[in-house]
Amino acid sequence: MSAMADKIMKRVRAKGRGWVFTPKHFIDFGTRGSVDMALSRLAQAGEIRRIGRGLYDYPQLHDKLGALTPDAEMIAQAVSAQSGDRLAPSAAAAANRLGLSTQVPARTSYATTGRTRVRQAAGRSVTLKHSRAPVLGNASEVANGVVQYLAGLGRDNINADAISQLAARLDDKDVQTLLKGRAQMPGWMGDVVLKIGAVHHG
Repeated sequence: MSAMADKIMKRVRAKGRGWVFTPKHFIDFGTRGSVDMALSRLAQAGEIRRIGRGLYDYPQLHDKLGALTPDAEMIAQAVSAQSGDRLAPSAAAAANRLGLSTQVPARTSYATTGRTRVRQAAGRSVTLKHSRAPVLGNASEVANGVVQYLAGLGRDNINADAISQLAARLDDKDVQTLLKGRAQMPGWMGDVVLKIGAVHHG
């Protein structure tokens, strides 16, 4: 195995099985061409699996089924990293996670700061929808999910009930993150976040 392939496999193993990645994840190791070549050789050798254009994974293995299909969220994260976009749960996924809706959303749709697109990988189709609301950097999925949820509700549908429900379901850290991110949000949403903060700390 080449030194480059060796370095790549060290990082892949450290991330663990189930990780989905792109050549961009190894750009600190050398030129794009040499990274591509090493990935292609590793895929041919069966060390990793190519699952789509510029997408690879280190598959989870099952005793009877062999290599399993990668997780939709892992694919979405890798596609975002590939284009340098930020990813957030869709408004429906956020509502479900926060216990505000019992509908289980199609798990394969995500909000992104990039353009809207559908990517096929390993027989799965993952939809990334351009978000009109911001996706905060260094924020948890829950905090970013709240931003998407508020954007989905729209300013006219947010009442005291919605604010107290959100305040009750968020922890201090997420509330702080949302308060810090107000500058990136539309004015009305920033005001809602202030209210959530007031009720949460109330």
